[in-house]
Amino acid sequence: MPALSATDPVEQRLPAPKLLTLGFQHVLVMYAGAIAVPLIVGRALQLAPHEVAFLISADLFVCGLASIIQSLGATQYFGIRLPVMMGVTFAAVGPMVSIAKAYPGQDGARMLFGAIIAAGLIAILLAPLVSRLLRFFPSVVTGTVILVIGVSLMPIGINWIFGLQVGPTAPQIIDPAHKAWLDQAVAAGGVPEGLRLAASVPNPLYAAPGNILIGVLVLAVILLISRFARGFWANIAVLLGILAGGALAAMLGMMHFDKVGDAAWFAPIKPFHFGTPVFDPVMILTMVLVMFVVMIESTGMFLALGDICGRKITPKSLSAGLRADGLGTALGGLFNTFPYTSFSQNVGLVSVTGVRSRFVCVAGGAIMIVLGLIPKMGALVESLPTTVLGGAGLVMFGMVAATGVRILSTVDFKTNRHNQFIVAISLGMGMIPMVAPDFNQWMPHSLHSLIHSGILLAALSALGLNWFFNGAPHATEDDIRAAGHANDGAH
Repeated sequence: MPALSATDPVEQRLPAPKLLTLGFQHVLVMYAGAIAVPLIVGRALQLAPHEVAFLISADLFVCGLASIIQSLGATQYFGIRLPVMMGVTFAAVGPMVSIAKAYPGQDGARMLFGAIIAAGLIAILLAPLVSRLLRFFPSVVTGTVILVIGVSLMPIGINWIFGLQVGPTAPQIIDPAHKAWLDQAVAAGGVPEGLRLAASVPNPLYAAPGNILIGVLVLAVILLISRFARGFWANIAVLLGILAGGALAAMLGMMHFDKVGDAAWFAPIKPFHFGTPVFDPVMILTMVLVMFVVMIESTGMFLALGDICGRKITPKSLSAGLRADGLGTALGGLFNTFPYTSFSQNVGLVSVTGVRSRFVCVAGGAIMIVLGLIPKMGALVESLPTTVLGGAGLVMFGMVAATGVRILSTVDFKTNRHNQFIVAISLGMGMIPMVAPDFNQWMPHSLHSLIHSGILLAALSALGLNWFFNGAPHATEDDIRAAGHANDGAH
């Protein structure tokens, strides 16, 4: 690394009280996004509540670890050494939920974490090559993929408010009276084998007015704070909305704290909590494709952050930053959590506050590690009713889609009509698993987790169509930097 001036704002060492305060501010800005993914994936895996709480703690712990590696640096090979907070990328949610649904429980967790470890290690090796592959990922590709990520995540937020389509909150349940009659008829031998029909009735737990009220309140609080607050308070609008919804849920008796009371005050995060990882080639390929998207996003983010901090991003420092993405992801799989990338809202916070010291994010990382070692924090988050998270999910996931639209607004649709084909067809491909979830029923089961991800279908479609129509001209550094600035809010 070149010698740095003592006045370099990136290298500024602030007094401890200020450092911790500013670090805690970064933690608050990213907290809502950080807890969302383990909640989604943990419930998709059908894990017990205490296991989901463990995933949340593990996620906070590795968020801190990865943030320190990225901001402080670990040898010359890892870390961009800029103020970066690392968190789980939403780009991986779709593929991970597909894997979780195909292989629920602890066996599915072992397969998922094996794929994440392998993808992280492969990403470390591929990091120096990414800059050469950027020309295959112009704004029409990255914007389309990010738009599809947001659209694919929206059903999760909507189901959080109204209820899942299956299980206790399904829209229809079997009429208890008809079920009792049917059971008697079956016992008497009056019903042919294989015929087990029963009339259904609307489920009072689905779309309950109280749940909708809480979701609307969370959404309203977020919108009001975003409209009237400024600076730091506007940046934590989603977190404040979740806190308001949690308070109302607690007053209505919908939030129970038994598991919080039972949880310990301190517990280490043990590697391989769910057992020895399973390395499935198709799942690894799926996660490697996700890591490509993550590293392309990170490249634009690092260049944009370099502009904000007045620091020139060299190929060597860029490779070190991307390797840290890969290392954070490998550590995520090791410690039972997920793929990591730089959180764009924290990059935005650096711009808003003007505080560019990387040691602020090192302090933020240390705070995240401490939070991850307190199981009561994970148990408290897990105890939140999903309807509280639904209102926030609409905002978080919708902002991802809006970011894709913002990136696509820089694409030339006027003189290059081929770009319209790329977006239109790729968006349609991305929606196939949502609209026709059983489209793959005649395909090999080993491919289901790969092809059931709308995000990956859209990414492959956008890449192929862009190459077919536009070739692969070299993207300039200014183009990549502009995409990074446009990416604010994508995570």
